[in-house]
Amino acid sequence: MAIDTTEPDPFDAIVDAPFDAALSERYLVYALSTITARSLPDLRDGLKPVHRRLLWAMRQLKLDPSQAYKKSARVVGDVIGKYHPHGDQSVYDAMVRLAQDFSLRYPLVDGQGNFGNIDGDNAAAYRYTEARLTKTAIQLMAGLDEGTVNFIPTYNGEEEEPEIFPGIFPNLLANGSSGIAVGMATSIPSHNVAEIIDATLLLIDNPHVEHAQLMEVFHGPDFATGGVVVDSPAALSHAYETGKGAIRVRGRFSTGREADGSWEPTGIEKLGSGQWQLVISEIPYMLQKGKLIEQVAQLIADKKLPILEDIRDESDEQIRLVFVPKSRNIDPELLKESLYKLTDLESRFSLNLNVLDATRTPGVLGLKLLLQEWVIAQIDILLRRSQHRLDKIAARLELLQGYIIAYLNLDRIIEIIRTEDEPKPVMMAEFQLNDRQAEAILNMRLRSLRKLEEMELRREFDELVAEQEELQKLLDSPARQRTRLKRDLTNLRKDYAETTLLGRRRTTIAEAAPTVEFSMDAMIEKAPVTVILSARGWIRGASGHEPEGKEFKFKEGDGPAFALHAQTTDKLLIACDNGRFYTLGADKLPSARGFGEPIRTMLDIDASAQIIALIPYKPKGQLLLASNIGRGFVAEMDELLAETRKGRGVMTTKPDVKLTVVREVPAEHDHIAVVGDNRKLVVFALSEMPVLAKGQGVTLQRYRDGGLSDAITLRLEDGLSWTMGGETGRTRTEKDVVMWKVARGAAGRMPPTGFPRDNKF
Repeated sequence: MAIDTTEPDPFDAIVDAPFDAALSERYLVYALSTITARSLPDLRDGLKPVHRRLLWAMRQLKLDPSQAYKKSARVVGDVIGKYHPHGDQSVYDAMVRLAQDFSLRYPLVDGQGNFGNIDGDNAAAYRYTEARLTKTAIQLMAGLDEGTVNFIPTYNGEEEEPEIFPGIFPNLLANGSSGIAVGMATSIPSHNVAEIIDATLLLIDNPHVEHAQLMEVFHGPDFATGGVVVDSPAALSHAYETGKGAIRVRGRFSTGREADGSWEPTGIEKLGSGQWQLVISEIPYMLQKGKLIEQVAQLIADKKLPILEDIRDESDEQIRLVFVPKSRNIDPELLKESLYKLTDLESRFSLNLNVLDATRTPGVLGLKLLLQEWVIAQIDILLRRSQHRLDKIAARLELLQGYIIAYLNLDRIIEIIRTEDEPKPVMMAEFQLNDRQAEAILNMRLRSLRKLEEMELRREFDELVAEQEELQKLLDSPARQRTRLKRDLTNLRKDYAETTLLGRRRTTIAEAAPTVEFSMDAMIEKAPVTVILSARGWIRGASGHEPEGKEFKFKEGDGPAFALHAQTTDKLLIACDNGRFYTLGADKLPSARGFGEPIRTMLDIDASAQIIALIPYKPKGQLLLASNIGRGFVAEMDELLAETRKGRGVMTTKPDVKLTVVREVPAEHDHIAVVGDNRKLVVFALSEMPVLAKGQGVTLQRYRDGGLSDAITLRLEDGLSWTMGGETGRTRTEKDVVMWKVARGAAGRMPPTGFPRDNKF
């Protein structure tokens, strides 16, 4: 019979499946793996798998706090070789973070060598650094040898690793965690262990305790780098009740900690002669000091923080950043507020208590539910530890009973051993011993056959029986379990009390005072300036108020267009004949030592548009706007300010319609005078004019031919004034303008004798 030696066709293994279903199924597997085995911490020990495997490998290497350091490379090698088959750099980075006292509130690794710094510098390579466990890590792993947790096979089945760590240290809240999974993320800040324990004890005593009562002892985050949390108590409480929110944390302005442990709160360091500087001693969590300094230096270079002269880094082991103000007259609170607004000196830390519970199910938990779940897990660990100890005691008592029988019948036991070829079954039959007891007796050493040994065995037997009774009571009584847990937590609290260096709260919880009204304008030093705009659109600012009529130099072919007095704190309104208004800060003008700069490099003014007005902005001021076809309206200056280079469209224009008149409206004026190209004049009440933010406006004067030449506002009782021609520059006033006073939109009549021939007021 012939044997078929042909290989199976690989295409026979291909299965037809809908693409979306196949993709969905595989992506779901990946998503679940990321959520449960990589990114989210376990509620019970607050660790992700990589951190748990790191600490477990270090424990296997016997890197206790009392032992010598070992090379980090040795630890990383064991982790990736036995437990965590991923990149060595990612594992080392995780290990480095566990050792950084500015990353972890309670470090789990004691590092020796360069493990990075708060400036953002990286750690040295793992061949140079050394590490061992901290006391906190030992507390987190306490009980691993006492049957408290399940052990699971490693990825290749050659070793075992613990499913979680059973220690009573509340690592999830104490050190926090952050991670991004698929479709969900977690972000948990660190907290003060003493406060976590106080809240847990409150919950154990009263399972129905209100959330508000928990927040009386559990105040909020306690970041490794300190700082100040400035959210209100109500906002913090709501965030912890729902498990989601955002926490505002600021750097601490302070020259250092006082002798009594309190902070000098202002951060103002007096230098004499009225001079001062601001000092920061703590920065927000996860902010690199070097990045903050770069950020502030860039603001100074870009002149976006003109009230700040310089920043200096005078840090050693303690952070000390010095901010030098431009002058001693600057308000320190304004400088602080501006730094909060413009830099990361105030940042938001996202709170998202998304964790894996005991069933490895992800979920966002509020503070109370999270503590309840942790207490349940700790009581389960306590019961497993107690049961494991009971089993050990039972096994030992079994042996002790056999030993005691042997001592009571020592001569007969020796005789059996000496005379019988198989003494074990004879002993078991004669003294009702089991196999384990008989084997133990046969393995006894001769030196154990002392009278003293018998007394010790009886004492040990009595002690174990007493311990067995206590453990059984503990297993049978939930009240005893809660009492035992409270006792263990109270003992742990002593290591992290407020009086200890590690336990003392670093972050202050203090609602921010009402903010100083912050405006970039407030940071501009007020000084007089003369603004000069040429006919071709070159603008400059001369320091001080130059006398009127002074002649300025212009480029060849250019000449004067506008010149006015202003302050550096003013905003300038620039109007173009296409109806658009632009805003320019008087402090941003180029120097008048040269010819200035083209205004179109600062503002996006259309190339075909002509600038027709340059006016300093006045809060609540008004402008009269009129087009060449005799339409117009009154506009509020507040509505004309533009935030961008593109300006703001105010008067709607067409190809044959141009904005020609822009005049300020003094508060006391009550009438408007309009003159046309046809030399007809009308005067009507200002109240007939609408106040608009945008549009064409209303008809001011009616024309058969030509259009509007000029318009101005006036006070009726003062009459109409205009400048006479000639060198005298004399002003003429026509007091009685009643004959020209008509309703808006009339044709008008010829102006008074002596009115300028150019029809301009």
